Order: sequence, then structure tokens, then C-alpha cells
Amino acid sequence: MTDSKFDICNQALVLVGANTINSFSENTTESKVCNQLYNMTLETMLTRCRWRFSTKQQQLSRKTDKPLGRFSSAYSLPSDALVMNTITVSDNVIQYDRYNDQIFCDATSTDVVIADYTFQPSEADFPPYFKSALVFELASLFSGAIARNDSLSLLYQRKAQGQLSIAKSQDSQAQTTRRADVDRFRNRRNSGSLGTVKAKVSS
Repeated sequence: MTDSKFDICNQALVLVGANTINSFSENTTESKVCNQLYNMTLETMLTRCRWRFSTKQQQLSRKTDKPLGRFSSAYSLPSDALVMNTITVSDNVIQYDRYNDQIFCDATSTDVVIADYTFQPSEADFPPYFKSALVFELASLFSGAIARNDSLSLLYQRKAQGQLSIAKSQDSQAQTTRRADVDRFRNRRNSGSLGTVKAKVSS
């Protein structure tokens, strides 16, 4: 079963003993607080680190106007980009800078420029580990804004921080495991190419 943004808010509301909602337009304190805090809190959490589930690639569109200085070309920023992570050409990372809604770099007109960036996926695509951290983060905010309970707010803030650490660890596993090339060092050692270290004796 997938959760909507209202389901996520309701889980946090239940934790603080508040009433649940069906939309952000209801004439209730809970609805008004959720409407004010949900999107801001979600964007903050998505941009707190580079989550694998909210990272995507897109080929950038080259603009006709060139930068005034420092870089030779400009590209349109993806409309759904929250944070730019990497710009590559032919799988090689290149230097770039962001200016408003544009990316400046030194790519040529024939280069295929690919951006890796953070975006906001649908709530249905949130993995459980991130959803739990988001619920605790919202519960911490709702504890102060709705329940007016600072101790409860602190409790859920600690829970959010703990779950966030777990979420980062689990999310980092969503990629090929990197390991050292031990065979290369073993072969060099067996061939004697590593050499020996000589101690320097001072007179």
C-alpha cells in the first residue's frame, strides 16, 4: 500500500495526539499547519544529503546566449532540480557553476552534457526508511505547532535523527559496492615490484 502526503502527515499527527486530515484546505489547525510545513520539511530532508532514490539523470539543453565570463557555454537547469550533484561529458566529470536557472560550463556545442541531480519524487516512491524519518521529523514540528509540547517535540526530533542515520545507511546500499582492487596489489607483491623500504640512519 502506497502512502500519499496526507497519509504521511496523518501518521505524524497521530503520534502527537492530533486529529487527522483529508486535505490541506480544511478549516482546521491540523490542516493549516500541515499545509505550511509539509512541503518545506520534505524539501529540506531531500536536500540534506544525496539520496539515491531521489537522484536522476537528464541531458541538458544548450542555450544560445553565452555566459559573460569564466565559462564558454550555458545550459538550462532541469525544471525539477532541487540540487545539482554532478555534470559529465562522455562520462567524465567537468567543472560547472549554477547561475539562477542555468548551468555554466566549458562544454562544446557537440558535447552531450548530462546532469545528475536531486529531485522530488512522488510519495508513492519514498522508500520505507525515508518515510519513517519524514514522519518523525513532522511529528517533532507538529508537537510544537499543534500539541504545544516541547518535550514531545524533542523526543521526536531525536527519533528523526536516529532514523535519518539508518536511512542514510540503507540508501547508500542502492549502488554497486565499491571495493579495493586487491588482486592488483597481490600480483605486484608476488612479482616483487613493490620493492623494499630502507630505513634512513642518521649519523
